[in-house]
Amino acid sequence: MADHPNDPMHLDPHENGRLRYNHAPAESRQPLPAFDAWHDPVPDPAPLPPRMRPADRAKRIWRWVVRGAAALVVLLVIAIGWLAFTAPLSQSLKPPTPPSITLTAADGTPIARRGAIIGAPVDAAKLPPHVREAFIAIEDRRFYSHWGVDPRGILRAAWANMGSRGVRQGGSTITQQLAKNAFLDADRTMGRKLREVMIAFWLEAWLTKDEILSRYLSNVYFGDNVYGLTAASKHYFGRAPDKLNIGQAAMLAGLVKAPSRLAPTGNLEGAQAREMVVVGAMAEAGFITKAQAAEVQPQRVLAKQPEALPTGTYFADWVLPEARDQAGEIRNEATIRTTLDRNLQRTAERVIRQAGLRQAQGALVAMKRNGEVVAMVGGRDYAKSPFNRATQARRQPGSTFKLFVYLAAMRAGLTPETIADDSPVEIAGWKPKNDDNRYLGKIPLRRAFQRSSNVVAARLTQEVGVKNVIRAARDLGISTPIANEATISLGTSEVSLLEMTAAFAGVADGRYPVEARGLPATGDKPWYTALTSGPKTMPSDIHDEMLELLGASIRGTGRAAALSVPAYGKTGTSQSGRDAWFIGFAGDLVVGVWVGNDDNTPNPGLHGGGVPAQIWRNFMVSALHLAPVVKVPEPEEIDPEALFGDVAGNVIGPIAEQIHSQLQGAGIDLKVGPDGAVSVNRAPSPDAPPPPPRRDERGPPPGDGPPRDWF
Repeated sequence: MADHPNDPMHLDPHENGRLRYNHAPAESRQPLPAFDAWHDPVPDPAPLPPRMRPADRAKRIWRWVVRGAAALVVLLVIAIGWLAFTAPLSQSLKPPTPPSITLTAADGTPIARRGAIIGAPVDAAKLPPHVREAFIAIEDRRFYSHWGVDPRGILRAAWANMGSRGVRQGGSTITQQLAKNAFLDADRTMGRKLREVMIAFWLEAWLTKDEILSRYLSNVYFGDNVYGLTAASKHYFGRAPDKLNIGQAAMLAGLVKAPSRLAPTGNLEGAQAREMVVVGAMAEAGFITKAQAAEVQPQRVLAKQPEALPTGTYFADWVLPEARDQAGEIRNEATIRTTLDRNLQRTAERVIRQAGLRQAQGALVAMKRNGEVVAMVGGRDYAKSPFNRATQARRQPGSTFKLFVYLAAMRAGLTPETIADDSPVEIAGWKPKNDDNRYLGKIPLRRAFQRSSNVVAARLTQEVGVKNVIRAARDLGISTPIANEATISLGTSEVSLLEMTAAFAGVADGRYPVEARGLPATGDKPWYTALTSGPKTMPSDIHDEMLELLGASIRGTGRAAALSVPAYGKTGTSQSGRDAWFIGFAGDLVVGVWVGNDDNTPNPGLHGGGVPAQIWRNFMVSALHLAPVVKVPEPEEIDPEALFGDVAGNVIGPIAEQIHSQLQGAGIDLKVGPDGAVSVNRAPSPDAPPPPPRRDERGPPPGDGPPRDWF
């Protein structure tokens, strides 16, 4: 039916739905277009290329196969010639030469030399199966089936490393590890890795699997300066390798991953945990049954044998594990340059020796603002006590911890001019008190930091939040546990002197965290490490405010550390004088000093503004070649950590002066020292010539005078 008015017939709406004929002339009506006009034209198909005949295709494939084979032959000849000169097979057949490592100071002068314990070579074919299988299970489970390189292991390690965003697993086979230990250095470059792979193929082509395993077990490093399975078995368990039980073999196999860190003589718990990981791997690989694995117990090791006194110092002991790792697992001889400054090290040892500590111990760490340690003293006498109190001891830092409290406050928008309430306070039942029992009311934060007010520090911690104080400490590199409570504001959580000094270095440098290190920076960290865990820059306004606070402290509780150049620092004293600290910086040096007893007993009268501040000052005067301070700055506030001295000068002194004028006429000379000591002498005659100055009145040479004993 039509539906257009011009059609011959259409439905007329005015005719009640009846059809009406269209009487328009035929010549006025347009004809409909042809059907093909409604479709796009189809292009002609392109001509197909002539089909290649099977014979021609086979010839082309064969031609490329021949070319590839020829290229491989040429490369193989070149590789064989290259390996014959650079990696002679006989080198892997010889027993390892005893490696040694020499540590040098920054100027290249040797400071310590350590040898190694080397065991006799082993024959893997003659070892009990469980000894071989312990190493294969944890290091290279497909050892007997691959050709020197395990693609499956490489992919598995790459996947695990991607998931952990770092290098957690390695894909090297036992053959590759032997190639690296016997022929190559420890450089982590693509070229070295390529050589390692080629040498691994070379070893697999000329040696049996048991020969490769034998040389690997004879060379590998087991920690404690011990190389080879024979030496490790005797060193840790006092038996030959063929007498090891499953647990002992598993523990030794577990050490290979991180021998310096897991050596059981220093980290038995870590070695035992790793042992059980190896036992589980042996069971998973089918080398032992689950019942046998369940029967394995954590192994004990022999007590460490006393060794001859090393030629190095506390610093050498601290840096040696890092130097050993940098030198590689096995080296004939290695020389590692450290950051130690010999002149500053001698100065540090001298100021500790001359401090008059008597039965107490002292420690000192000096580093540059970038964390390079230039001097370290871990005790008064290394020969009597090699325990390093600068790195190994954990002690309460006292008021030095207020550095983090005030940093959190500055981050929260407070300034040194912000008014604080120096009055008694109670926080959840805890009532902190100022050491001198004096409360000044409303004072600026600068003054509170200067006099080391405990109640202000407690109030600030409550105001900004304990978590923010802990975050400030973590940001500056403190890794030891910190209690989640307000009392941390007074330094109740234990830390090491090395970490606290590095934290102050972060403030000094304006970039944090600063990592204390004894070897020069290599700059070979991956780019993604710099993006995710690189140092952060402290905002300039907060940096200036922290310097203002630390500078004010030198004029307060730390005035005994004053120098002739701008200096910054903070005192710290734990309860009953058990620990006394002074940490500060001037020029490019950041120095931390600790004094206390090893048994943590009290030291009456000991405080951070006393002996530690004097040791710090004497070191800085000599290290920075400064003139001694002629006049110590007048205290702007009473030092609460040295209250007795102020009482002696302000109370006893005036009374003694009145008595002195009365006794002098009777020929008696009475004097009161700054510490309250009273001396009585015969008064000189007015006509007598003045006596020559005594040695103690002339004063010590610059930087050499021992500070007054605090006993």
